[in-house]
Amino acid sequence: MALDGWHLQDTVKIPGKGSAWDYLALDGTHNHLFIGHRKEGLQVFDLATKTVVKTIAGTESASSNGATLAPEFDLGISNNENGTIIPFKLSTLEAGEPIKLGEELDTSHYDPASKRIVVNMASGADGTDLVVLEAPSLKQVGIIKVPTKKPEHAEADGAGNFYLAARDTEMVYRLDTKSLAVTASWPTPGCGQTNSVALDAANKRLMLGCRGNASTKPSFAVMNVETGAIVFSAEVGGGNDGVAFDAQLKRIFLTNGVNAVMNIFEQKDADHYAQVEALGTQAGVRSLALDPKTKTIYSVTAEGTADYSKKITTSVSPYYANTFFPDTFAVLTYGKK
Repeated sequence: MALDGWHLQDTVKIPGKGSAWDYLALDGTHNHLFIGHRKEGLQVFDLATKTVVKTIAGTESASSNGATLAPEFDLGISNNENGTIIPFKLSTLEAGEPIKLGEELDTSHYDPASKRIVVNMASGADGTDLVVLEAPSLKQVGIIKVPTKKPEHAEADGAGNFYLAARDTEMVYRLDTKSLAVTASWPTPGCGQTNSVALDAANKRLMLGCRGNASTKPSFAVMNVETGAIVFSAEVGGGNDGVAFDAQLKRIFLTNGVNAVMNIFEQKDADHYAQVEALGTQAGVRSLALDPKTKTIYSVTAEGTADYSKKITTSVSPYYANTFFPDTFAVLTYGKK
């Protein structure tokens, strides 16, 4: 099998004070990459001019973790650490008023089938409340209770099913966003700290990025969402926080920030996969956004250090960066040779 030749094509520095970041979202229609840059807000990076053209109003003080997009309604929302969401128009980037949902939240996900948005709130003693909102009104229609304190990435299949990864319980939960119910829960053996997901809806396969634990190495795993069975797994780099699937290329990309590597797999068929290459990236390259039209991958990182006088997320790494230097944040573009 010949080398694909994925590599770093471009690096663009974004001036700033040195904040942490989280999720990325791509709006291909308007050529915008939304960057959840926490204390520096939800930044809008124009992919043509390679500049930040806007910071969504109100998202700096609210500390944005990233955006969720519902293009059919010209709607984006910023998911903020202070427990609010801030809606905005994808066309104009004009922000609406903040909506307070709780004391803290992580991210949200859009289900086009039910026209609903599922919000991962901060966990309680017995699990997490997922707040469900109607789109585009953003009216709350209910809550789905899940028995996990670390709900993570999720994807909808367009047919009423919604698949949520849970890092602490190492499970995948299947949800129905119309009936507001958990309809199945499946363990992920060999996939420690189940974290990131990408869905192959045609083959009914869920790609999982797994951070690993004391007994299991970080891995890429594939689940049959009809049975819940893990049909494939292979080792990847540590610190995964992103996985993307391109059905046309038959490629799966996993970004792993601790070991600074992007693992790339080929899908042979629904149950068989082969590693194509492992591209060296940079420390902190853990989130990604894939443009399915241009076959371009975007990520971000910054120069960081682990300051041991502050809290460190040791579940990821004992030296996981918690402090970032000003004017080192960058958008990285990856593509084929």
